[in-house]
Parts: sequence; C-alpha cells; structure tokens
Amino acid sequence: MNIYISPVQGHTDAAWRHFHHVVYGSDNRYFTPFIRCDHGELRRQDLRDYTSELNDGLTLEPQVIFRDMEELDILLASLTAAGATEVNLNMGCPFPLQTGKGRGAGFLRNIAEGRKIPEVLAKYPALSCSVKMRLGYDDPTEWEEMMTVLNSMTLRHIDVHPRVARQQYSGDLHMDQFEAILGESRNPVVFNGEIHTPGDIASIVGKYPSVAGVMTARGVLGRPSLAVEYGEGKEWDRPKRIERMLGFHRELLDHYTSILCGDSQIISKIKPFWEYAEAEIGRKAWKAIRKAGNMAKYHSAVAMIE
Repeated sequence: MNIYISPVQGHTDAAWRHFHHVVYGSDNRYFTPFIRCDHGELRRQDLRDYTSELNDGLTLEPQVIFRDMEELDILLASLTAAGATEVNLNMGCPFPLQTGKGRGAGFLRNIAEGRKIPEVLAKYPALSCSVKMRLGYDDPTEWEEMMTVLNSMTLRHIDVHPRVARQQYSGDLHMDQFEAILGESRNPVVFNGEIHTPGDIASIVGKYPSVAGVMTARGVLGRPSLAVEYGEGKEWDRPKRIERMLGFHRELLDHYTSILCGDSQIISKIKPFWEYAEAEIGRKAWKAIRKAGNMAKYHSAVAMIE
C-alpha cells in the first residue's frame, strides 16, 4: 500500500522532509507545498525548496497550484527546466486566499478552463501527472464535471479528500461521493482525509480494497511515525513514538539553529512543527510549546513531554 505524505504549507518544507526521511526512513512519496506563480513566474522560494540538496535520497513530487492555463504552462515549463519528471496538480487546497482567486478547490468550478488541461500537458510529454482534489467548492457533486476531463487523461493517481472547500478540515466526510469517484475514475484513486493512526489506514484499505494508496498530511505531522508503523504492521507503543519524535524535532532544531539568527527567528520556525501534535504529546506540553516566547521556555515546554 502506497503511503503519500501530503504537503502542508509552512510545515513540510525541505528540512522537514529530509529529517522525517532520515529518522523514519521508508519508501514514502513526499510532495512539495504548492508551487505557484508570482508576477508571471514561478516563485523563486518555491523552486529553492524543490531543488534543495536536502531532498536528495527521497522521492519527491512538486505540486503546483494555478488559476488558469497560462499559470499552469509557466509552472510546468519552469519545473521541466529544473529537471522535474512528475508533477501533482492541486485542485484541493481549501484556503480562501487561494480558492477566492480560482486556485485549488476553487478551480473545480472553472470547468471551461479545466477542459484545456490536456492541451497544456501535451506540450510536456515527458511529464507524468497526478491530481489532488476535493469534491468541490461548496457542492460535493462538483467533481462530476471535472472527472470527465480527468478521465480523458492518463494520470498516475487522483488523490481525493472527500470534503468541499468550505468545510476546510472539519465536518463529515462525504464517503458516498468518494465511493462514486472510485466507480467513475479511469485512473487510480488515493484516499486522503482524517488519517491519524495506522488503524485509520487499515480501515480505509479494508473497506475500499481498490484504493491505490492513502495520503496523510496533518496526521503525519501529529504522529510522524504513522507511515512506518503501518508498514511494519504493528503500532509502536507511546514511549517509542515519543522517543523517536523528540529525536526528529531535535534534528529540526539543530538544523534551523545552524542557519537562522536569534531566538525569535528560530522559535517562529520550529513551533509550527508541533501544531498538530496535541493528541500525541498531551495538551499541557502542547499549550506550553505554543506559548513559549524564547528558547529557554521552548526547551522547558518540550521537557514536559513524557
């Protein structure tokens, strides 16, 4: 079973991916946080993250977000020039800052532009594509029209989060629609959504044996050992998970301490890595880490994790 590590903006950057791979070494496939256009060209900081030497040794796929074919063409041309042979098209981001501009899940409403995707992809025959998508913007059946476009293409997989953009990351999953997609898609389908434990993976695989994989984002940020535990076929006990997790975060801290200057820069970079870990490390330590205003308080907060 393929386990895909979905990107989270501001979290799963090159350093996070590198040290996650080093500490929890496995055959995971990682994705960059979405790469987008800025003033008519691919953002330089996004390209630096994708081409970073920290990516050496792991399987990494760049993800692009776009509002029209002009932006998609710019992104694909730039990534091809940078050596990319695979790309993930983001039609799933639910954040209003992107959907309001017609990107991410907002693109699902632009079927006229969507029908042009095969024409743009045809310009890059060496580029293999996958798609990440939601069910729609505010209607869980909006995927149906876009599926006609996706079915006209040969994709490695379609990663489906069975919510609409307006739900963000809360509310019920529309599993009836996910099941409909499994039946309609001519491409392999990957499940994405509320995967927090190895048992969650096993449940999806057991219920939907035809899925081509499972994707996790917030789940693996909160429990970094998630994929390797599933791969080993046995959940780790909490002391082992915490020991490995603390080692992982020490690696991140050492890295950013070596390249950033001063407590303020360092702590603002490393605190977000704990954002989804409340269930794993306990509310008391989690709150203390969130409140830590300097490195001394940060170290004291982390020391509370037992």
